[in-house]
Amino acid sequence: MKLILVLLDGVGDRSYDVLNHQTPLEAANTPNMDRLATIGSTGLFHASSLGECLPSEMAHFLLFGYDRENFPGRGLLEAVGEKVPFGDSDVLALAHFSGVLCEQGGFVLDRGRDDIPGSKEDLRELFLALESYEDDDIRFRLYQTRRNDGIIVISGKVSPYISDSDPIACGKKIGRVLALHNNPEPVMAKQTADALNRYLTYCYHNLSCNNELCKKANFLVTQRCGRRVVQKPFASVWGLKPMMIASVSVYEGLAHELGFDFVKAEDGEKPGQDLEERIRLALDDSDHDFFHVHTKVPDEISHKGTPMLKKQALEDIDRGLGELVGIVEQTENVMVIVTGDHSTPSGSSHSGSSPSCSKMIHSGETVPVVIAGPNVRRDRVDRFDEISVATGCLGLLRGRELMQMALNFADQSVLATLQLGDTVNFFVPDDYPPFILK
Repeated sequence: MKLILVLLDGVGDRSYDVLNHQTPLEAANTPNMDRLATIGSTGLFHASSLGECLPSEMAHFLLFGYDRENFPGRGLLEAVGEKVPFGDSDVLALAHFSGVLCEQGGFVLDRGRDDIPGSKEDLRELFLALESYEDDDIRFRLYQTRRNDGIIVISGKVSPYISDSDPIACGKKIGRVLALHNNPEPVMAKQTADALNRYLTYCYHNLSCNNELCKKANFLVTQRCGRRVVQKPFASVWGLKPMMIASVSVYEGLAHELGFDFVKAEDGEKPGQDLEERIRLALDDSDHDFFHVHTKVPDEISHKGTPMLKKQALEDIDRGLGELVGIVEQTENVMVIVTGDHSTPSGSSHSGSSPSCSKMIHSGETVPVVIAGPNVRRDRVDRFDEISVATGCLGLLRGRELMQMALNFADQSVLATLQLGDTVNFFVPDDYPPFILK
């Protein structure tokens, strides 16, 4: 059986006056999602604990059944997805140029990542000016990945257990990088934090020039350090051969680290058509049995648009589900899951400069989930939105419970305490050692 997880990034939202106190998903005309709700099991999902505001990469990591303490960090995942060269012991940090104001007691963020002007080529000169730095035995290399996005590779006796300098919200103070409290590598973490502070000081002085771009992009901020953690392959966790179809580099990094085959998709002007094409790739494939089909559009619209624009985007996305709904209704060998990774309030902004409905980047509410296909209970819910599915028979699923329910409906779950081989599995393995008569 094929399991197709359609992940609508940032699909959840809040209620707005302009939508008659509905969420964008409630207000949207989504006949295909509603049909899935009618023929399937519905409920609510949160990748961790209610109210916790998760970044996408962490939410995906937990959804796929992995433990938080083994999360390798966004910096690592971006570096892998962007094919930045690094060693397994290196620390990877996200970095971008921002504008700061010098005030008594430190610097205040005045311009966020998206508020810095210039093309990728314009900003390349700034990245190149700061690309190499050494602090005793600790080395820094800065790589530009997108327009105003970069990765710092930190080498030597270094640790990822350090804090961020980027406060994200304008008007907040730039943070001094510190070793995290009670971390397992206190000496290396302090050395790494101190060296990074010196590197950021070096960057600030090098950006203090009369160039007009430097005046607006006068500070390099950092966040979300990570280091490689060897992960158990997804196929070994769930007994499913996985493929991921997505357009964003962080998911390519996640796919690589978890053992997914990855298909790089392109985002066009029609998100519904993009989603339909990605689903068609999954339906036509005969080499995998789990497909993670991803669209970033709801999250991006939430950050840059309004509740009304998000409603319209969700309606377009829904049209891309038509073929999949028909196949689920007509066949016995396809199961579909539709959900999100987190909620994103409409009008939220990474830079803090937009007329925001919320100061939150992501919020901690649940998102709707539906599972449709053979063996699935049908509840009485006939609408797919954050409110309607709250009465569904799935209840509230958290973290790996979503994958466990999918495996259960696919008749591939192992009976708890039944032990074949020396590894505890969620599924019945085929490769356990056979009994041999001696």
